[in-house]
Order: sequence, then C-alpha cells, then structure tokens
Amino acid sequence: MGYVQTNLVILPSRWAAEFLVFCQQNPKPCPVLEVLDQGNPEPQQFAPAADIRTDLPRYRVFRDGELVEERPDIKSLWTDDLVGFLIGCSFSFEEAMLKAGLTVRHIEENKNVPMYRTTLNCQPTDRFSGPMVVSMRPLPADQIARAVDITGRYAQVHGAPLHIGEPAEIGIKDLATPDYGEAVTIHPGETPVFWACGVTPQAAITQAKPELAITHAPGCMLVTDVKNESLLLQPQDRTEFCVSGLESQSFKRSHPVQTEASPESRR
Repeated sequence: MGYVQTNLVILPSRWAAEFLVFCQQNPKPCPVLEVLDQGNPEPQQFAPAADIRTDLPRYRVFRDGELVEERPDIKSLWTDDLVGFLIGCSFSFEEAMLKAGLTVRHIEENKNVPMYRTTLNCQPTDRFSGPMVVSMRPLPADQIARAVDITGRYAQVHGAPLHIGEPAEIGIKDLATPDYGEAVTIHPGETPVFWACGVTPQAAITQAKPELAITHAPGCMLVTDVKNESLLLQPQDRTEFCVSGLESQSFKRSHPVQTEASPESRR
C-alpha cells in the first residue's frame, strides 16, 4: 500500500502502436501510465531502476494468443524488439477506500481480488478486440456512493465503477467462480460493485494472437515509486497520453508524473 501498482503488457514492436491505440480507445480498462522505450526494460517515470523482466512476482507468456506458461521472470525471453506498457491498476485506489473506512473484502480475507470476463465489448482495432474484464468488491449500500466518489478521483487507475448491482446484466453468471483471482464473501445486504480491470488486455491478446505477448499474472503487479496520492491531480494538471510518434514507431513515454522514491519498492 502507498505506492502505485501497475499491470504489465509486453509486445513485439510491430504490435505496439496498434495496442496503444486500442488502449486509448478503451481508457477505462486500459489506462496507459507509461510506454517504455523499445528494448528497454527499465521504466523511466514510474519506477526508475526497476526491471520489468524480474520485478513482478509472476508473469504470463502467450504465444499466438495462447497462454503457454507462467514464470517468475522473463529475462530469457527479452529481446531488443520488445515494448513494455504499464497500465493502471485498481489496487492503487484501495488505500483511499480503506482510509475512508470502506470495505475492501479481498484484503480483509487475504485473497486476490475476484475478476470476471463480461459481455461488454471493448472498442476494437484491426487486430485487438474482446470482452472487458472487471474486478468486483462487495459493499454495503451505505458505502456505495462514497466508493464511487473516491475511486472516481483516480481516473488513471480505472476510476469510478463500471457497473453496480446485478452481475447478469454484464454477462457474469456466477460470482462464486471468477475467471481470475479468488471468490470473496458477499454478506447479506451487500451489493457487488464492478470496476474496469487491467486484465482486459489479456483477453484482447487471445483475440489478436501476436506471436509473443507477456503480461503480469492477475494480481501480480509492478510496485512503482510513485505515491498513490500523486494520481490525485487537478484536471488542468493532467497530461493526456500522447500518440505522437506512432507513424515513426517511436515509443517514448509521454505522461509525466512527479515521483517519490520508495524505500519499500520490490527490487
């Protein structure tokens, strides 16, 4: 807690420009925080001196859209052709929820947050498409409005809920069997609240079928050096993520955020 956590997607350079467009067309589930330079595994803005090949607890490896393995590091798979994307994660707003006295059940139960594939379709590009994935946190009725207000201030990490209430309305058949993560207890009188989730790109990867794609394993995030409260920026201070340079295949970061070094970063 305290520091921004991110999802991770790594793709060959010929897929990177289109994936960035896919993210921009779907900013709720895929809020891009930083694009790493091609071939460089070290983030420059959110986690200087980190290494995305080793600093996440667990990775997923996809080949031609199929999940083929999970592994604790990806150094042996790294090439100078790969481009890394750091994507916002809703774990980053949970600190604010807890400080406000709101329920965060998966933390109470020491579990990974439950995540579900929905029937809500992302805005497609030529090759990337697929369903939106959501995370779920059950809340008492008297906490929902406060949760919407608090998380809505964190647009860079999915923002306010995508759906509140009946799971079947977004295609979820059984909350007890999440597609990713672990089921949590829903007490009588509580309502399931759903936020867009950064596992969504993994669903899109299975549709696009790039020859290689590497992601975080669900719930296994990169812990950065940026404080969570740094994301609470005024609208006039927020820099929109820039797509300039796509035609030249220049993948430079373009989202400046003031960083504060963390003595507790996982490195």
